[in-house]
Amino acid sequence: MTTMTDPPKAEGFRIGQLINDTRYRSYTFQFIAIVALIFAFSWLAYNASQNEQLQANGFSYEFMSAPAGYDINQQPISYDSQDTHLRATVIGAINTLIVAFLACVTATVFGVIAGVLRLSNNWIISKLMAVYVEIFRNIPVLIWIIIIFTVAANTFPPMSEFRLPRDGSDPTRTLLFGMFAATNQGVYVPRLTLGDTGWIVIATFLASIAGVFGMRSFARKKLYDEGKVVPVLWPSIAILIVPAVLMQFILGSPLGVENPEMGRFSFDGGILLRPSLIALWFALSIYTGAFIAENVRAGILAISRGQSEAAAALGLRPGRIMSLVVLPQALRVIIPPLISQYLNITKNTSLAIAVGYMDLTATLGGITLNQTGRALECILLLMLFYLTFSLIISAVMNVYNNSVALKER
Repeated sequence: MTTMTDPPKAEGFRIGQLINDTRYRSYTFQFIAIVALIFAFSWLAYNASQNEQLQANGFSYEFMSAPAGYDINQQPISYDSQDTHLRATVIGAINTLIVAFLACVTATVFGVIAGVLRLSNNWIISKLMAVYVEIFRNIPVLIWIIIIFTVAANTFPPMSEFRLPRDGSDPTRTLLFGMFAATNQGVYVPRLTLGDTGWIVIATFLASIAGVFGMRSFARKKLYDEGKVVPVLWPSIAILIVPAVLMQFILGSPLGVENPEMGRFSFDGGILLRPSLIALWFALSIYTGAFIAENVRAGILAISRGQSEAAAALGLRPGRIMSLVVLPQALRVIIPPLISQYLNITKNTSLAIAVGYMDLTATLGGITLNQTGRALECILLLMLFYLTFSLIISAVMNVYNNSVALKER
């Protein structure tokens, strides 16, 4: 005998489900967090509006169009003291981006080399790399900036050694290869001059870079799909150099090089890399490179040793095993922490003020803020700049990270 029963009736919504029911709990906590965040920002905005100085002066960026009235030692573009605070801010931002880009590139090179060599079978090399990592990552980067600045300013020869003596004899020192000079005022390097059609040569060179990546992708596909080894080194060099050189020749050399030449008191022409830039650049590079080295070592160790043994059994040389088998897989472990290191470099450029390098913090957050008294406006601009470029770096690196991630079938 069977008994017919009605299906249980659905219970109505109860307020306690917002906490006890897992279907609603996450929404409840998110709502509370949003309300708390809105309240916190509203409280900060209200307190700022009650500030007597802000009430008297108002909130305005009109001061950005006033003459700055101060000089900037490292000038990537033309500037004088009568230019506006806005132009001074732009130059500070460019200086920040220059040192951040240079430091990211060189830190990556140092980190990859040190990370790979830490796993070398040569005991001396592996221990030397271990010493490098432990020394540089355990001393604050500000200390390294000051150390390198002191060395650059006090060990490089004075400018007088490059000047022609009055008796007509040769100077004590000459330019290296006729192009480079290291003095206590900085390092002079050649400047690239651009003619009317020089942009065509630059565009050709950028297209050649894309061609190199395409060729290497083709070679990798040939290796993985058919087992054929396609040479990449010399073809890459040819693709990178030959088209740009041909365009330079066809267009009548629109790109030129301006070497520094000794004038009456100092060098004329070229680009001067001041000790402050050199100190900041190399300190951030060697400091962050020590952290990247550990990321690289961890990524390589995360790959099964059987992968290397199988590649060796196929007859691949150790260099090709590392570049074709180990590193492509290790990138999935290396890239996420590498993004954080790039962000740290970008933010640590603000330490440039310690050695007088005029970056964004020194211009907008330093002299401009002190001259105008517009602390809130300047600080908000500083926050916006670092936030924007940090998000751009994260977005670009995340795109690359997704391209090397494992693809599910």
